[in-house]
Amino acid sequence: MKGLWTPGLGRYLLGHPANAVTLARAGWRLRGDGWLGHAPFLPLPDINYWNFRVVTVNGSSDVTLSPASMVDAAKWALAQPVGRSA
Repeated sequence: MKGLWTPGLGRYLLGHPANAVTLARAGWRLRGDGWLGHAPFLPLPDINYWNFRVVTVNGSSDVTLSPASMVDAAKWALAQPVGRSA
């Protein structure tokens, strides 16, 4: 997986603006620790965790997710209960 962006995602979100909110909410939930302390100062998931999730879904890290599959994954992530630290 090359990164957190997938080709065509911007165009997809222009046609499906409600999914932008879904992706933003899921992104906030998956944000890496200490994101505010280093550039680019965005609440992005840790790239290693993201790659792990891509592999568990697709069986390979060399897969580029489609915009629709990213939204489906975000909806699934939001449907999961939030864990609590002990």
